[in-house]
Amino acid sequence: MPNDKSPFATAVLARMSRRDMFGLAAKGAASVIVSQSVLACAGGVTSADAASVVADTTGASASTSCVLTAALTEGPYFVDEKLARSDIRADPATGAISAGVPLTLRFNVSRVAGSACTPLTGAYLDVWHCDAAGLYSDESANGTSGRRYLRGYQITDANGAADFTTIYPGWYSGRAVHIHFKLRLYTGTTQSYAFTSQFFFDETLTTAVHVNSPYNSRGTRNTLNSTDGIYNSLSTAAKAALTLQTSATTAGYAGVINLGVQVG
Repeated sequence: MPNDKSPFATAVLARMSRRDMFGLAAKGAASVIVSQSVLACAGGVTSADAASVVADTTGASASTSCVLTAALTEGPYFVDEKLARSDIRADPATGAISAGVPLTLRFNVSRVAGSACTPLTGAYLDVWHCDAAGLYSDESANGTSGRRYLRGYQITDANGAADFTTIYPGWYSGRAVHIHFKLRLYTGTTQSYAFTSQFFFDETLTTAVHVNSPYNSRGTRNTLNSTDGIYNSLSTAAKAALTLQTSATTAGYAGVINLGVQVG
């Protein structure tokens, strides 16, 4: 697997409390927890900073009650491209980089057992979403067959972490701005577990991002979180847990998702 992970901004996150890390966890009865926390960045973060954050979030999850929240639909645009990469902005066929505001994501993945969470290692985590023009790659309906931008997977490391560099998504008719993700485990070549969901964005932030090029070529989006049927299938608590909390970085935005799955 290529070692192409970009530096991750974690200095302020390392100082956040456990309450901050888990305050957005949703209550429910499905097979995953997703609690999200704000990541602030001022640049110049070292690998030691990143390691300390992973240790802190892992410790917090192990000692904090794990709360389950709902899975969400895969949708029509998942393609199992098997692209092992953390920077998913480029089209491998052409090398062209998707235009847009950079967005860095860290998934901290944990196995939930009772009230404890432990790092889930060796899990395949796919991420996919549309570009600034609202188009998914490798989709005949979007006229993008053969292109593979804004898709890729990482395997969770010894701390259960997987990092991605992408862009802030655009929008397309009928859906609020969102990003899909799928977590899978394998026994040999046989899939033994799969979980699929998607997360959303704060509307005020999306408005601020989408007034800029190249997003503004799409005009005003016609579906907000409040009118998105998939978003509104969630409980109030689950909506909060699946709305990504972001902070500005020197390049764009970054966020952390603490994801816990109940395997077996």
